[in-house]
Amino acid sequence: MKSNSIKVIFAYILLCLLWGSTWMVIRASLESLTPFISSGTRFIVASIFIFVLMKFRGVSLQTDKESIRLYLLMGFFSFVIPFGLVYWAEQFVPSGLAAVLFGVYPFFVALFSFLRIPDESIGSIKIIGMSLGFIGITIIFSDSFTSDLSNLFLGMIAVALSGIMQAWIAVTMKKSGKHLNPLSMNLVPMLIAGIAGLLIGLFIEDLSTIKIDNTAVVSVVYLAFFGSVVTFTTFYWLMKKINVVLLSLIAFITPIVALLLGWIFYKETLTTQHLIGSSLVLLGLLIANLESVFKQKRTVVDSI
Repeated sequence: MKSNSIKVIFAYILLCLLWGSTWMVIRASLESLTPFISSGTRFIVASIFIFVLMKFRGVSLQTDKESIRLYLLMGFFSFVIPFGLVYWAEQFVPSGLAAVLFGVYPFFVALFSFLRIPDESIGSIKIIGMSLGFIGITIIFSDSFTSDLSNLFLGMIAVALSGIMQAWIAVTMKKSGKHLNPLSMNLVPMLIAGIAGLLIGLFIEDLSTIKIDNTAVVSVVYLAFFGSVVTFTTFYWLMKKINVVLLSLIAFITPIVALLLGWIFYKETLTTQHLIGSSLVLLGLLIANLESVFKQKRTVVDSI
C-alpha cells in the first residue's frame, strides 16, 4: 500500500510540473506555427510515440463498441475542440490568464461528478479547498485582469469552454472508461486530433506565416511527448487510483508552476502578491485533501 501511495504522489507531482509548463510552451510554439497546425502536429507525433510504446509493452488496442464510442468522444471533446480553443485563444490571452480561466475545470468536474457519479463524493471540505485555490490563482494573476478585456473576451470564453469540455470528458472516462488501458485510451483520440488539426489548419489558416525553426521543432516534440503522452497516460492511470475531483485540483497548481518557470528561466519578478496567492492555493489543496486522508487512515485502522 505504501509503495502504491508513493507512486500516486509522484505521478501527481509529475503531472503538475509538466502541465504547468505546457502553457508557456504552447505560447512559444505559436511564435513559429499556426494554432491548428501546431496542435495537429503535436498530436500526430504523440500518437506515434504511443503506438511505439504500445508495441514495446505488448498493449493491444481495445476495439469493442464501448471503447470505440469513448475514443470518438475523447478525440473530439478532449482533444480536437478543447485544444483547438486553447491554441487559438493563446494568440490573444496571456498564458497566466489562460491558466486562471482553466480553473473552471475542477468546479465543473465536481458538478458533473455529483450529477453523474453518485459514489464520487464532493463534500463541503473539498468545496472550501477548491474555492480557496481559485481565490489564490485569481490573486496571483489579478494584474492580468486590469487590461482591456474587450480584446481578450472571445479568447477568455474559449479557454473556459475548453475547461468545461475537459471536465465532462474526465467524468465520462471515470464512469465508463475503467476497462481501457491508459495507452490505448489515448492512441485513437490523439490520432483523430492530429489529423483533424492538420486538416483544419490546411484549409483555414495562413500557412505563409509558418516557420520551421528550432522553436517549432522543440515545442512540438516537448508538447507531444511530455505534454501529451506522459501527462495523459499518467492522468488516466491516476484517475483509476484517486477521486476525480481531487485529481482535477491539478488545474490550481499548474499556474503556480508556470509562474515559477517564468521566474527561473525569464527572471520574472516573484512579488508578495504571487507568494500570497500561491500560499492560498497550497492551503486550498491541503484542505481539499484532508477528507480523503482521514478516510484512508480510517480504512487502515479498520483493516488492522
